[in-house]
Amino acid sequence: MKLDNLKPAKGATGSRKRVGRGPGSGMGKTSTRGEKGHKSRSGYRHRIGFEGGQMPLHRRIPKRGFTNARFKKEFAYVNLGTLEAFEAGTIVTPEVLLQKGMIKKLMDGVKVLAKGNLTKALTVQAHRFSAQAQEKIASLGGKAEVLAK
Repeated sequence: MKLDNLKPAKGATGSRKRVGRGPGSGMGKTSTRGEKGHKSRSGYRHRIGFEGGQMPLHRRIPKRGFTNARFKKEFAYVNLGTLEAFEAGTIVTPEVLLQKGMIKKLMDGVKVLAKGNLTKALTVQAHRFSAQAQEKIASLGGKAEVLAK
């Protein structure tokens, strides 16, 4: 097999439809566009979701809830099980977590979650803690320090 003799399978391609070439072609006059209407005009384009003037689906369905996307805060999450990698007595800061690759980027801050087991007393500095994570850190003799952002 060589690149210069590659071709589509037999019957896979056909000649294109040539429209607007007179009455003898069978596709002259209106050129397969039908009579009148928006679709028959040049430059025809419709909006996404346009349903021919009928009230579109996205407007028919009732709207519920609220999205606070403009002021939403995105946190980098760290589980207690991940913090097990540190030595006992270490001060764990967001910068240290970033440096070690435990979080990809700081975003609006770091939140510590309680998933996993922690067996060492650590001083953890983060922007937020889950209630269980704070309890577990304190029960081991460590500190959960909340940073202001």
